[in-house]
Amino acid sequence: MGLVYLGRDEGGRTVAVKVVQADYAGHHEFRRRFAREVAAARRVGGSFTADVLDADPEAAVPWVATQYIPGPDLSTVVAKDFGPLPEHSVRFLANRLALALQAVHAAGLIHRDLKPSNVLVTVDGPRVIDFGIARAMDSLSGDSLHTRTGMLIGSPGFMSPEQVRGLELTPASDVFCLGAVLVHAATGRLLFGASETGLNAHLFRIAEDEADLTGVPESLIDLVRACLHKDPAERPTPQQVAERTQTERDGEWLPGAVLAQLGRHAAGLLDFAPVPRPEPVADAPGARPDRAPRSPSPRSGSSHGRRPSRNPKSRLSRRCRFRCRRRPATPRRLPPRASGPPRARILGAGGGSRCSRWRS
Repeated sequence: MGLVYLGRDEGGRTVAVKVVQADYAGHHEFRRRFAREVAAARRVGGSFTADVLDADPEAAVPWVATQYIPGPDLSTVVAKDFGPLPEHSVRFLANRLALALQAVHAAGLIHRDLKPSNVLVTVDGPRVIDFGIARAMDSLSGDSLHTRTGMLIGSPGFMSPEQVRGLELTPASDVFCLGAVLVHAATGRLLFGASETGLNAHLFRIAEDEADLTGVPESLIDLVRACLHKDPAERPTPQQVAERTQTERDGEWLPGAVLAQLGRHAAGLLDFAPVPRPEPVADAPGARPDRAPRSPSPRSGSSHGRRPSRNPKSRLSRRCRFRCRRRPATPRRLPPRASGPPRARILGAGGGSRCSRWRS
């Protein structure tokens, strides 16, 4: 859907600023749903999601800023760095993801794209990100953008049977995806194997074949099998999953090697030092009037950000209050008024920075 930038607000808090691609920004129905889902996502509470801090769905380039979670995603931990997690880690993961889904569903949202890359691993537990945003993509499913790109809402390895059939989704779809994530965490495998045989064959296996649960811990296999039931009505609710995975185990939920990596990641993030961008002096020779500093005034009725005086030359409706960066080799700036919030800075790469394509 776009790009994710690492940024900091004026108080020094680290945030993730997600900027929507221009192709999607040009669709009125996408914008309408994006605004509605961002508003709903603001209401999601709990300790196992990333809070929405600010957003401007009406901007020429829509963006949303969320709490930055200092940790790798579950896919990186399992598929690249450390391999399958032990039984107690998978049980803890199931419990916390179920609690996160409870919060998401209580806000009237369905995640629709719960997968390892949308689960961030931290010392305190997993965090679910990008909830509610995939819903806005449904508005494109019937128009030319869908037929032109072959876009599929969701990730084939972590979709429910009703999702691949194009049926109306309920919160039970997220429970199926939760089961698929747990299989991956416990075994390192995709639930229905790799997709090299072709997308259509892979989707058929999701809809029709029984899941291979080889390698799932015996203590969790019945629960995972229930989550993966083809009939949504037969799956447990997130609350039931949370109740069945409660544990009294003391100590850390992750293996020592993973905790050590998280410590290095956090230490690197502390080394991040913003590089200020000098503003042109208004009366300096060659200064551009549209780039001169502006005096923001507080937004009426909201505590999220500030609204500056409007500039007709600006492509965005208001200024983003976050200073951002991707992971470039050398410090550089965002292309002005083209691919992100105005005046946002992209800073030099350093330990702990994170950048990725933002997809649904």
